[in-house]
Amino acid sequence: MSGEKVSEKGSDTRERILVAAARLLAEGGSEALSTRAVIAAAGVQAPTLYRAFGDKDGLLDAVAGYGFERYLAEKHAMSSTGDPVEDMRRGWDTHVDFGLTHPAFYVLMYGTVRPGHRPAAAEDAYAMLRAMVERTARAGRLHVPVDAAAQAIQATCAGVTLSLISTPAEDRDLTLSPRLRDTVLASLTTDPHSTGPTSGDASADAAVAIHALALNAALGEQPTALSDTETALLRDWLERLAAPR
Repeated sequence: MSGEKVSEKGSDTRERILVAAARLLAEGGSEALSTRAVIAAAGVQAPTLYRAFGDKDGLLDAVAGYGFERYLAEKHAMSSTGDPVEDMRRGWDTHVDFGLTHPAFYVLMYGTVRPGHRPAAAEDAYAMLRAMVERTARAGRLHVPVDAAAQAIQATCAGVTLSLISTPAEDRDLTLSPRLRDTVLASLTTDPHSTGPTSGDASADAAVAIHALALNAALGEQPTALSDTETALLRDWLERLAAPR
């Protein structure tokens, strides 16, 4: 019982530190997020902060995750339209809106780059995006590999969001994001009634690639009669059929 109380107290302290750090970040940006300032704002001793987060990088990752919880709340509030491409369009807009509404959190998640490291919050956001792209593939609406499409969407969406954040509000071109969104999605997806890309290329190669991507995505949905080795071989064939020529 005493162990539970200690754990509970530690959890409360960690939450207090996160709330204080989040407030400093929102009010003063990342420059205000020094360990000394966080310690003072949370009313704790330095060893307490380091026990909870390890080091400043651990604290920054945790604060990014704290902001990501708000992003998730907005994402989960969205219901599916029944059209996976429209869902990606709305997901893009929600992402950009979150960045403009919570710029300090967003910059911490996407703008503070350390080589070979991405905050866990950004990894979680990418996993959500990839799942959405995979649903598009299963619907036969994607004509490039899932990972290539997800990476293109993330890179472009994050880039435009950071660009808008860095531009004074009075100078922002708010048509930039929807223009890029529509251009990127049109280059990756197909019309619902088409067997080829939205560019109008209805060649046999394009149709084969679309169906290969859809089948590859569907393989993860439920068990099949194939063995693991056979499934891996089939996935390899499907990826080769879907690869750009």
